Amino acid sequence: MPEPHQAANLAALSGLAHGFFTRHGGVSRGIYESLNCGPGSRDEPDAVRENRARVAARLGARGIVSVHQVHGTDTVVASEIWPDTGRPRADAIITATPGIAVGVLTADCAPILFADADAGVAAAAHAGWRGAIAGVAEAAVEAMEQLGARRGRTHAAIGPTIGPEAYEVGWDLERDFLERDPESALFFSRPSAEARPHLDLAGYLAHRLARTGLASVTGLGLCTFAQNKDFFSYRRSKARKEPDYGRQISAIVLT
Repeated sequence: MPEPHQAANLAALSGLAHGFFTRHGGVSRGIYESLNCGPGSRDEPDAVRENRARVAARLGARGIVSVHQVHGTDTVVASEIWPDTGRPRADAIITATPGIAVGVLTADCAPILFADADAGVAAAAHAGWRGAIAGVAEAAVEAMEQLGARRGRTHAAIGPTIGPEAYEVGWDLERDFLERDPESALFFSRPSAEARPHLDLAGYLAHRLARTGLASVTGLGLCTFAQNKDFFSYRRSKARKEPDYGRQISAIVLT
């Protein structure tokens, strides 16, 4: 059975289970070893289905749903278990239905899990740099409110994400961030005066979420690029010239 990382603020809530899963505990082989949960990868479909079933079992869920992620801000409500082949295009999933685990797939981008235990509403969001600056995290909070959640009692946790030491970005990306959100300057750094900027994506998302007035926001501080034995990483796969890459899953379920 796979053993995920957990966030203390979500683990303290009753009526739900969650996990930021690693690449361990599955059946996939080769570059996808072993808990690859990405239907969009070129892994064996049966292996991916088995891996996702193991995640659902670990969370005590009837099933798990994810979306076709497009690096935007669209949200979708999950009130039933849809097939992997019929995934809607969105970057956040909200649910108020017990037993359905909602999850997002990442391989450097940030997974965010949310819960208002009193209202019985949970969510999972996928945030790369495009989604972060566009406001996918805030969109998830607003969608939760449509189902009865209140941001003052909603808790959020940011899982394994590429860390700032590894996340070198372009000058144009930094300029775009600064123009759209001047406070993002706090989350860009340079190893040297001549170096390209590096982005602290998880830190920036935590900052944005804190501005929304949530009850708590925490980050696990785990780097997908550096911790190659534990996590899949898109950037690392490109550096190694591998033909594809696996995706880890982060999910939450109302019990």
